[in-house]
Amino acid sequence: MRPGHRTLRLWIPVLLLVILLSPILLLALLGGVIACMVFDMRVLPTFAGVWRVIAALPGSRFDIEQGRHAFLVNIR
Repeated sequence: MRPGHRTLRLWIPVLLLVILLSPILLLALLGGVIACMVFDMRVLPTFAGVWRVIAALPGSRFDIEQGRHAFLVNIR
């Protein structure tokens, strides 16, 4: 972050977010299964690889800065 600038922290409850986005998550899951069938990929190993990427996210930090605006995502 840039020194001398105020920081806005926004805490997002993950459980509430998952509950609200569950219909979209189900559609994404169905789309992933269909994509695996179209591209002749095995479903379980593909989703296992995606899960490994998601599981590796804790501890990640993403800094985005453009002009006067800065955005930080810190996944714990």
